[in-house]
Amino acid sequence: MIYRFRIILDNDTEDDVFRDLEIRETDTLEDLHNAITQSFGFDGNEMASFYVSDDEWNQGEEISLFDMSDGLNPVKLMGKTILSDTVHEAQTKLIYVYDFLSMWTFYVELAEIVEEAEGTDYPNLMFVHGQIPDQAPEKSFEADDFDDYNEFEDDLDIDDYDSLDFDENWN
Repeated sequence: MIYRFRIILDNDTEDDVFRDLEIRETDTLEDLHNAITQSFGFDGNEMASFYVSDDEWNQGEEISLFDMSDGLNPVKLMGKTILSDTVHEAQTKLIYVYDFLSMWTFYVELAEIVEEAEGTDYPNLMFVHGQIPDQAPEKSFEADDFDDYNEFEDDLDIDDYDSLDFDENWN
């Protein structure tokens, strides 16, 4: 069977950027990684990972291009993970992150499962919409919202023992 994916760049611009790809269900996630990088014009030499996702696009289990764990924790690798073992009718969404310095982030969704077309080479780039920007879109993280928070701004003078509510001779 052939999986048809839509891969959408996570960006905050008004222009949508996406690609529609076909790939065999027996191919690996590394094959999908290669098809995505080629279809968006990347060289494919940067670190990348897929993340299993739920319907709300919450990031789940990581499937990495390379094992960077130093053998301490088992790592699921793209080259050893068959598409149909990860993506199927009940699990249709993945998040794909390419180049961890730039954080190119894509939403990958299984749109359709079809029969293999005779004479078609797979993976197959079916449709291209939009051009990828020169730089990865800026990401805002929840922790950034806390940068202005100062836990010590409580107007208490730690040298003013008289106003504290305890008996300093308690022991």
